[in-house]
Parts: sequence; C-alpha cells; structure tokens
Amino acid sequence: RGKRRREQKNRLSICNKLCYAVGGAPYQITGCALGFFLQIYLLDVAQLDPFSASIILFVGRAWDAITDPTIGFLVSRSPWTRFGRMLPWIVFSTPLAVVSYFLIWYVPVFEDGRVIWYLVFYCLFQTLQTCFHVPYSALTMFISEDQKERDSATAYRMTVEVLGTVIGTAVQGQIVGMASAPCIPTPGDNVTVDGLNSSLLLGQEKTAYNVASGAICSIYVLCAVVLFFGVKEKKESSRSRSQRMSFWQGIRLVMGHGPYVKLVMGFLFTSLAFMLLEGNFALFCCYTLGLRNDFQNILLVIMLAAMLTIPFWQWFLTKFGKKTAVYIGTSSVIPFMLLVVCVKSNLIITYMVSFAAGVGVAAAFLLPWSMLPDVVDDFQVQNPESQGHEAIFYSFYVFFTKFASGISLGISTLSLE
Repeated sequence: RGKRRREQKNRLSICNKLCYAVGGAPYQITGCALGFFLQIYLLDVAQLDPFSASIILFVGRAWDAITDPTIGFLVSRSPWTRFGRMLPWIVFSTPLAVVSYFLIWYVPVFEDGRVIWYLVFYCLFQTLQTCFHVPYSALTMFISEDQKERDSATAYRMTVEVLGTVIGTAVQGQIVGMASAPCIPTPGDNVTVDGLNSSLLLGQEKTAYNVASGAICSIYVLCAVVLFFGVKEKKESSRSRSQRMSFWQGIRLVMGHGPYVKLVMGFLFTSLAFMLLEGNFALFCCYTLGLRNDFQNILLVIMLAAMLTIPFWQWFLTKFGKKTAVYIGTSSVIPFMLLVVCVKSNLIITYMVSFAAGVGVAAAFLLPWSMLPDVVDDFQVQNPESQGHEAIFYSFYVFFTKFASGISLGISTLSLE
C-alpha cells in the first residue's frame, strides 16, 4: 500500500504535464524567431553591414552561453520559497524579458549607435531568458520523483516546444514574409524602382517585425502564467541539501562525471549542425535557391514534421532504448545535409527534403533532454552527499552548445563580407 501511495503521489496528471510543457514554449518561440530571422533582419531591415551583424550574433550567442552556467550556479544556491526554488526565477524574469525582446526588433531612428543598440538588448534578452529557461529545465527534477513520469513530462514538453517553433515560425514568418527589402539585389531587379520604393518597403517591414514581436511577447507572458499556476514544485524530501560550494567547485564536480561529459560531447556537434543551418537557412533560401516568397512556408514544413514525429521518437526510445534512438535519429539527418546543398532549386523537392529534415529535428529536440535526467540521477547515486546541483548540469549542457553555435554563426555571417 505504501508503495502504491508513493506511486500515486509521484504520478502527474495530464493537466500538470501540459502546464509544465507550455512553459517550454517561450524559449523555442523566441529562439526560433531569432535563429531564423535575426540575421536577415539585421542585414535587410536594420541595414547593418555583414561585419557588424556577425559581431552582434557572435557576442550575443557567446554572452548567452556564459550566462547559462552563471545563472545555473545562482539558481542552485537559491533559497526555498513557498512557491519553490525555480518558479520565482521564471516569474520575475518574464516582464523584463518581453520588453528587451520587443526592442531587439525595433529599428531606432539614429544610425550611428544601432550596433550598440542591438548588442545591448540582444545580450540583455539572452540573460533574462536564461533566468527563465535554466530554472525551467531543472524543474524537471522537481515535478516528480518517478523517472517514468519525468520522461513522460519531457515528451509533453518536447512536443509543445516543437509546437513553439511552429508558432514562432508561423507568427514571425507569415507576418514579415510578405514584405521584403533585400540587401542583395537579385538579377532582373529594377534599381530605379527599388530606389523609389525602398523607404516604403522598409517602413512596412519594420512595422511587420514590430507586430510579430508584440504577438510573441504576449504568448511569452501567457505561457509563463500557465506554468506558474499549473505546476507545483516539489521540495526535496528524500534529498538533503549539501553544503554550499563555490562556482569552480561546482564546475569540477559536474565536469568530473564521465556519463555527463559523454552526453554533452555526443550532442554538441549535432546541435552545432542544426544551429548553423538555422542561422543561415533564410539567406540560403532567398539568395541561393531563389525561394524568397516561400522560405517561411519551408520553415513551417520542417517544424510541423518535427512536431508530428515527436510522439514517434518517444515510442521508439521506450521500445528500443535511448541509445538506439540516438543512433538512428542523428543518422536520419545526414541525407538532408547532403541534399540541401546538392539539389538544384526545385520547390517540390525542397518541401520533401524539409519534411525529412523535420524528422531529424524531432530526435535532436527530444533525446538530449530525455537523457539528462538519467545522467543527473546517476550522479546522485554515485555522490549521495552532493545534492541540489541539478541546475548546473542543465546549464552547462546549454553553455557548450550555445558557445559553439555562436562561433560558427559569427564566422559564417562574417564570410558574407
């Protein structure tokens, strides 16, 4: 009876899982909009040169990477409140995050200081979003003590997060997709007509980006409210908090755990490939494939395919194991990587390849976050005296992937100079 009561206590309702999953949407919605559209926005709308855009993208990503372990360390040292230890971070960071996000997509009237403007608000938003996402990621360990329930909640979360990428792509892409003010003239463009209409086109596109960012900010706030009222953070009952340690002691502790290092390194290069593709895909579709009027729909196909195949990958890893799912999931991306550069500009083939890519994106979304709780549990079994450092594990995983993507995206943007 006691065991059955514990199982019922640890069991999460569908409503709890959905509310928890909704909390993951803001990170993906804003991340997708920034990842797919910020580069082309800085070049086409803000009218920055490629060198300045590369500086903003690299510094912003690098700063974002640095803030992850820092915030993770601060979260791990946070005191318990009546709302929990993770939820207060999420609530208090949300208002400032949406303001800074909106200002990223606002073009100031002055021209000389635009690089500083975008750099400041991009870094500020990344910091505030980290204050949301790191506690949210670590919250997985505190919604239930049952690993199956956590895996199930993670599957819900990944499905909603992929839905978030669809929403981000749809809102940002469909609103701004109709307006275009290309920074690179294409063959057949009438320079005189473009010169006469450039001011009108830029004005329309600036307004479109403002409307899109306002809509995304509203969704961000709504998701934070649902998460706060729909999820109850469980206090560590069977785990005693250890003595506080310094930041560098926490790093040595986490990076000294072999399974964690293997997991991080295993998914680092997969994430790097996807982020590099994400950052350059809009430019590739517009200027290489010549699909300027269709690229937002191509992005939607990728994200819809990913959302629809998340349940398949959850079933697959339950049936055949997580390692097998990793091998097959990552391998399924290789044909897309080859076809995307080899196939000539053909809209139908591009849609087919995009759908296949979405299947690989789903695996890349689900598997790392499904395996991280297992690694944390293994660490706690091997180090029972060291507890309360879950946020550090999650933040360092994000740190490595973001820092590597910042370097690659900065270099790729600089190559446009």
